[in-house]
Amino acid sequence: MPGAGLAGPAAAAGYAGGKSQRLSQLLAFRAGVAKSSGMKFFDVFNGDADGICALHQLRLARPQESELITGVKRDISLLKRVQAKAGDCVTVLDISLDKNRDDLLRLLADGVAVDYFDHHFVGEIPDSDQLQAHIDTDADVCTSLLVNAFLNGAHLPWAVTAAFGDNLFDAARQAAMPLGLNAAQLQQLEHLGTLINYNGYGVTLDDLYIAPDALYLAIRPYADPFAFMAASPAYATLAEGYAADIAQARELRTEVEGESIAVILLPDAPWTRRVSGVFGNELARQAPDRAHALLTVLPDGGFRVSVRAPLNNKSGADALCMGFPTGGGRKAAAGINALPAEMYDAFIDAFRSKYEQ
Repeated sequence: MPGAGLAGPAAAAGYAGGKSQRLSQLLAFRAGVAKSSGMKFFDVFNGDADGICALHQLRLARPQESELITGVKRDISLLKRVQAKAGDCVTVLDISLDKNRDDLLRLLADGVAVDYFDHHFVGEIPDSDQLQAHIDTDADVCTSLLVNAFLNGAHLPWAVTAAFGDNLFDAARQAAMPLGLNAAQLQQLEHLGTLINYNGYGVTLDDLYIAPDALYLAIRPYADPFAFMAASPAYATLAEGYAADIAQARELRTEVEGESIAVILLPDAPWTRRVSGVFGNELARQAPDRAHALLTVLPDGGFRVSVRAPLNNKSGADALCMGFPTGGGRKAAAGINALPAEMYDAFIDAFRSKYEQ
């Protein structure tokens, strides 16, 4: 099935079935061939809650030793680090195909099999027998929900955790209904998703409490997220760090505030680099009709930008940020890695134009 793709919100709920079964059989076949042929596996994943939980679900269902390739949340050009040969298999989770297009084409041309799960802007999906693409850019879908559908709900609590981490609270609660969880248990999964997501933010790995690959390895033994929360020192570390950072963030002054938009300036410090994303998610939930932009002031006078579209109109953040150098993301949440100081006014004007009523 060359370039198989998904589209629309029904994909996350309805992807189970024939295609899922055939691809599951293909993965099993590859695992068997790998043992006798020296085939190598690579797992390439975003270092946030969605990427980590998506990989965790897949490897709980299909255990496979692999080379892990990840980084901070904004480090999305990850396929350039993959040095694979013909017959190898690469699984990609929660990074934009469009941002990795050249290296994806390189791998496909070299005869590498690629399974691609994502919900970011995609552009044209390459037509290749070597590619299995599971991509849905709907604003209420995340990569972990796509993986959950592919696995027929085999590890649903981790998909729910990821959806909470991606600020998809309604989708998370809807997905969780078959689990029959009470309010306190849902709150625990919400907090866990927030913590895993929080840990992914930073400019370098030194900003993080736990490197994303190390956090995945800490999570890997736990099929049950509640068991992870009860027993893992990693959870306690993240909970303590998050509590301190979010308390400081809530004291920040709003630079521009209106009925439809708000802009907050943040100093450039490890704590702000860690907390900016989850703080933006919190602000979005508190004012669902307002768009938020968090601008971290960089040493050169420029800004690192994080945008959250209104929860009641989850659109436009990707287009807004892609209009500036180093910008990208998805419809509900996007960012600009390095906005030049001289483009500050242009960004504010574009932000107003996009979201002010």
